[in-house]
Amino acid sequence: MKIERPRVAIQGIRASFHEEAALRYFGENTQTIECNSFKQTFETLKNREADYVVMAIENSIAGSILPNYTLLLDYGFPVVGEIYLPIQLHLMALPGVKFEDIKYVTSHPIALRQCVDFFDEYPHLKIVESNDTAACAKRIREEQLTDTVAIANALAAKLYGLDVLERRIESNKKNFTRFLILTHHDNVEKKSSNKASLCFQVSNKVGALAKVLNIFAEEGVNMSKIQSMPILGKRNEYNFYVDIEWDEPKQYDVSIRQILKYTHNFNILGEYERHDDELATPKPQKNDRIRKYINIRRNI
Repeated sequence: MKIERPRVAIQGIRASFHEEAALRYFGENTQTIECNSFKQTFETLKNREADYVVMAIENSIAGSILPNYTLLLDYGFPVVGEIYLPIQLHLMALPGVKFEDIKYVTSHPIALRQCVDFFDEYPHLKIVESNDTAACAKRIREEQLTDTVAIANALAAKLYGLDVLERRIESNKKNFTRFLILTHHDNVEKKSSNKASLCFQVSNKVGALAKVLNIFAEEGVNMSKIQSMPILGKRNEYNFYVDIEWDEPKQYDVSIRQILKYTHNFNILGEYERHDDELATPKPQKNDRIRKYINIRRNI
């Protein structure tokens, strides 16, 4: 069932990276529903107040978001897609604010840590941590802060009417976050798939997991990710979350039938089409205002 204007639950507020991922996946005609936590996004979907959830599952620098794997299993909503979003961080301020007047920089702690090289250049700037990148941009607009800049994405600058003083200040230009797309079971469209997310357990015996992984290799199925999570209250027992990819459906079908012999509590969390878009990472260019400021400081 195709939904003309999908309602998509996201963690965070408008112009967050979650909304950017939702708009890229579903298009501009998307209604995003702001939620305070990842669990709230699932509750919103459960209560039929949303048609989809867009949820971050891993970042190329920060790694896996482990609590979100538990949500996948607890709620059982099928994964129907994925998208990789390049994390591009920009420095933004109220229109007319000059860089030399700035005293404070505010953003999410993870975003701030990803801009350490920039802060090394300007040690006089005081860092203020917040719980959301987009919320920092929104606060600058609402409170008309003229001594503070935010670090957020281009969507936040556009939505809240801020000027971008410096683009791409993140230290690592190849940082990406992977987002999963989830929905109701009765909302799943029948499409060809070449990727699946699985969850299973194996016995605590020598070679038990290796048998499963060897089956994938023998059938030509690529295992693109494996994540283990301890099972609460059970010593030395784990859930294994595995992402696999294939070229021919037969490879997938045969491997699944085979691994069922060596696993228990086996779940297919979702079958979907892998995201293959090549993501460009253009080189950053310094803004004229900051370049001028740098030259002035160097000549002092």
